[in-house]
Amino acid sequence: MVTVSVSAIEAELSEDERAGLELVRQSGGIHQSDFWKELDVSSRKGSRIVESLVEKELVDREDAVYDGHNTYYITPTARDLDFTLLMAGDMLSPYIGEEEVDPNSDAFSQWIMNLAYEE
Repeated sequence: MVTVSVSAIEAELSEDERAGLELVRQSGGIHQSDFWKELDVSSRKGSRIVESLVEKELVDREDAVYDGHNTYYITPTARDLDFTLLMAGDMLSPYIGEEEVDPNSDAFSQWIMNLAYEE
């Protein structure tokens, strides 16, 4: 199995694809009907850009209804999400996945201590 890094894929994007990817990343998600308008391209070209980004697994596309019309909602792929604010060293925040965390617990204290060591 051959693995290609995301940066290598992004380096091969056309100027329009780069602009489209940046728009999706900055917006956090956008309806395809607004996507092509924001890029100032035709709906046909916008659809081709999105299709290319989906094929390269740089964005996700889901069916959506927007202003009463069927369209797609385009979002950055999960690999674009930044989880570093939830980390302290190699420990994930104890608040993730727990309904209630005791601020006096050992797990929370250890996580706070790891935050202090990062500075």
